[in-house]
Amino acid sequence: MKALAIGFKPSDLGEALAVLNRLAEALGEELEANALIISKEPFKHGGFHKIYHVKTASLYNSIGSIYKVMDDLTVDTVVSPNIKDGVDLLGRVATKIDGFMVTEVSSIEKIDGDVYLARPILGGRATAYYRYTPGTLFTYTVGKFQPIDEAGEPDVIEVTTEPGSYTVVGVEEKKRGAVDIESAEVVVGVGRGFRSKDDIKMASELAELLGGEVGCSRPIAADFGWLDEDRWIGISGKKIRPKLYIPIGISGAPQHIMAANDSKVIVAVNKDKNAPIFNYSDYGVVADLYQFLPVFIKVLRERLVK
Repeated sequence: MKALAIGFKPSDLGEALAVLNRLAEALGEELEANALIISKEPFKHGGFHKIYHVKTASLYNSIGSIYKVMDDLTVDTVVSPNIKDGVDLLGRVATKIDGFMVTEVSSIEKIDGDVYLARPILGGRATAYYRYTPGTLFTYTVGKFQPIDEAGEPDVIEVTTEPGSYTVVGVEEKKRGAVDIESAEVVVGVGRGFRSKDDIKMASELAELLGGEVGCSRPIAADFGWLDEDRWIGISGKKIRPKLYIPIGISGAPQHIMAANDSKVIVAVNKDKNAPIFNYSDYGVVADLYQFLPVFIKVLRERLVK
């Protein structure tokens, strides 16, 4: 099996190699893997035959050079991490080569002699299986495959930057906060159950006590603007995998659950005993947050002081 892994940072290649090894193992074929890295600085990773380096700060101004690499290689599949640039790029490549693309692949399984790419759907309540055929492109869910660290010094080939059919003439950076909610080990989620922006201070106090960060559901960031979008947990926001997630006043819409369901432990607080969030929680507290949180914070603070 000949494959191409597309990466944007060093850790991408270790995960991509694990994905490709699993695919080759399921197919019962030898793996010949090359990599295309899109980064200002080159980086190497064992296990790849050649690494093509496109030195760029703008993916879109280099799309022509990326297509050129694709033209020079004959591959059975192309993989990339399921991040914004990865999905965007693979979608363009799939259109160019008339290929079939799957996103958010979380496992690769062999069933009755055929190999399938599996991905969660319906907010994680079901799994869709797509039969793999040569020419398939797919993005893999970051964190689902154990990275492979192989020894070796692959050749790094510098690729001349060439624009595609259009050129980006300017980029205006989106305002971002300082929080990295995707890396937090503890996240306290804020939902519609909070009646005002000032009330979110209770969630912030709880997160501070636990050494965590505050996240939120879509309405809090997108509709009310009470928190920055960097804290929005959802398919269109951030995906989290903390050791502990405490969603408070969050009903549990599929879009939110799909972005938080990899949390190790979920402790939900909601006054509606029938809220969908309880179906995905390890522990549930049926209570009005305005009555529960002050008591919980007080008890927790007393115990932490001791």
